[in-house]
Amino acid sequence: MPASPIRKLVPYAEAAKKRGTRVYHLNIGQPDIETPKLLLDAVRHSDFKVLEYSHSAGNESYRRKLTEYYGKAGIDVNHNQIIVTTGGSEAILFGFMACLDPGDEVIIPEPFYANYNGFAVEAGVTVKPITSVIETGFALPPIDEFEKAITPRTKAIVICNPNNPTGYLYSRGEMETLKKIVLQHNLFLFSDEAYREFCYEGEHISAMHLSGVEENVVLMDTISKRYSACGARIGALVTRNQSVLDTVMKFAQARLSPPGLAQIAGEAAMGLPDNYFDTTKAEYRLRRDTLVSRLNAIPGVYCPNPGGAFYAMAKLPLEDADAFCQWLLETFSYKGSTLMLAPASGFYGTEGLGRNEVRLAYVLNSEAIHSAMDCLEKALEAYKMEQAS
Repeated sequence: MPASPIRKLVPYAEAAKKRGTRVYHLNIGQPDIETPKLLLDAVRHSDFKVLEYSHSAGNESYRRKLTEYYGKAGIDVNHNQIIVTTGGSEAILFGFMACLDPGDEVIIPEPFYANYNGFAVEAGVTVKPITSVIETGFALPPIDEFEKAITPRTKAIVICNPNNPTGYLYSRGEMETLKKIVLQHNLFLFSDEAYREFCYEGEHISAMHLSGVEENVVLMDTISKRYSACGARIGALVTRNQSVLDTVMKFAQARLSPPGLAQIAGEAAMGLPDNYFDTTKAEYRLRRDTLVSRLNAIPGVYCPNPGGAFYAMAKLPLEDADAFCQWLLETFSYKGSTLMLAPASGFYGTEGLGRNEVRLAYVLNSEAIHSAMDCLEKALEAYKMEQAS
């Protein structure tokens, strides 16, 4: 199993805090938005004498409410086409294990969510990356790049929309391109839509919106980011392919059931008003605009404007972002503070790419982002001088 590139710098951050340095965490997608009280109260006030197993697919009452949520997003499914999972992570792993055999290949546009590598290793699957580039804002690579990557062992394409780590939001045209490839080569399309609610520059086109690929699409979902409930560990695998559902159910039965208390929270979330996301989305948009403008104002830094999620990728004027991110925590402080970034190399499958890029999660308020960017600007100046000496 590969180690998490997102969490590998944690010991350095902990050491910095012990020295009394404040660390601005822009390295991981842990929102600071409060979890809705409705979810927490549902757990606090739940009344039962035994916390028992649920159905392996999850509580029927929750799955029925999820169909209403998906219906509002233009996704027409019934409760039997939803399997509740232990976080979105389990949905991804179950999808891999159900649809691919050891030695099969999945194509993923890079940079991609680093844990896809881990799930692939667990399932014995080979990841074939095709590169999207920062100069285009990480748009979908051309169709011929997919064609060149396809072999007889290729069984699926994986996308994250909006994307983690780039924040890129795939257009309808790009989704139709993926549909064409999937149909032509009879592939599965795994669509990770954890950030569906956070789209700032256009419409979210779900893979489940595509017509003619009902048997090919597997949706992986989670409440973690949507309701700022990362610790609940409740996700869902959704598909109209009955064979896939039957196979995934075997894995679901092997782990018995998804978390009971978290399902109560997830079901309660279905009672939030339709405008719940308006305030949260506006806050993330403000943070995005603050971060991107500050980054692009720093000499030598380039950051495309992400269309969704709460991540941005930036190119820095240096050769080794991994070394720089470690140096920030080991050596640097400005006004008693430093910041923690995620080196982008861990999000690429192709060796050597992303060495001068970092991912930043705008999960802090705008005031904290301004302070973190002050730190970054001073750090780049100090690092350049140190490297030159």
